[in-house]
Amino acid sequence: MDQILKIYERFSKHPHITTDSRKVEQGDIFFALKGDNFNGNKFAATALDAGASFAVIDEEDFFVSADDRYILVEDVLTTLQQLARHHRRTVNPTILAITGTNGKTTTKELTAAVLSKKFENLSYTRGNLNNHIGVPLTLLSIPSDCKMAIVEMGASACGEIELLCSIAEPNYGLITNIGNAHLEGFGGPEGVKKGKGELYEFLAAHEGVCFVREEDSVLIEIADKKELNNRIKYSGKEGEKYDSNLIGEYNKLNIAAAVAVGRHFGVSEEDIKCAIGCYVPTNNRSQRRETEHNTLIIDCYNANPSSMKASIENFRALQNDLHPEKIMILGDMLELGEWSHNTHKEILELALESDCKKIFLVGKNFAAAAEEFTESKERVSVFQNKEILLDALAKSKPTNATILIKGSHSIGLEHCINLF
Repeated sequence: MDQILKIYERFSKHPHITTDSRKVEQGDIFFALKGDNFNGNKFAATALDAGASFAVIDEEDFFVSADDRYILVEDVLTTLQQLARHHRRTVNPTILAITGTNGKTTTKELTAAVLSKKFENLSYTRGNLNNHIGVPLTLLSIPSDCKMAIVEMGASACGEIELLCSIAEPNYGLITNIGNAHLEGFGGPEGVKKGKGELYEFLAAHEGVCFVREEDSVLIEIADKKELNNRIKYSGKEGEKYDSNLIGEYNKLNIAAAVAVGRHFGVSEEDIKCAIGCYVPTNNRSQRRETEHNTLIIDCYNANPSSMKASIENFRALQNDLHPEKIMILGDMLELGEWSHNTHKEILELALESDCKKIFLVGKNFAAAAEEFTESKERVSVFQNKEILLDALAKSKPTNATILIKGSHSIGLEHCINLF
């Protein structure tokens, strides 16, 4: 703890953290994180030469004892997490943690838009910094005069939400839903429940409060099991009362969650409506874009069985007289393990039940699933990767169509957007 206090004293004078030596700004503190394919210790000197005030490392081979800008610790990642917890406790804002299988980032963004109407220095997770590295960085970015913060938490295995809660120590929590994602890491659907339920477990143990949608029997069951008694119930139907720029009926639930949080913290109804109505989605999430020749429904930041099903069902119900022909471009869902093949088959079957003229499938998982639907070859086109898809689209671009673009981020479907 003494070492954390010493580092925090330096952080107080230079309150900017970086983990990338290529992006160092003057005065940053460089944390030399390590991964499977990189070792930040090797770039500590580079970071200092670029203007970093200090470099936190954990390998003696790179430690220069004569240079007091080097800080040698046992483990850089653990030190980063402990420093973040200490900063959280020092500033002591009210913290709302948001997790869930689908919609957590959109809910976080909507909630931030709503709460910013009341809290002048609201702090919240930027982008997708929601893992064991991102959450500490989010916490360390909280300004000293912050009274309210929103921390998004992502997980792909049991124990990860528990860790993030031990770092962020949230006062409030919200789980958007429990669905089938990261099944390989969680060990199946029951593992997803257990992993996401770790937020409720932390809140129950620390007299925290959770927002629970009253129609969600799964979340209610988990809250009951965790003996989480401090609950604020809200209805998903509330989301239907607000106009927004979000595509998809499923986003009404995300809106309802943001509304419930806003009301609890005293945001006026007028300000809530303004915040929801003015929010414009980015990062290829629930976006509708009109081009010269087509209407695009862009939701390719991420994909799992639950979100894929919701997107397809919403697309089936969508009517567009300007561009009536429908096309789906679906990319593989990842990290599903033994559930992958059957899940991709189920999603393809759902897509084929729609009135889409063409269905473009991208990735080896969908390609394998398509082999069992030989009777649908006229409607289904299969591409092993995005490069082959891009080449095909460049030669023959769809026009006068409404096009759904949905897939896991690593499939890279965002690269085809500008072709339409």
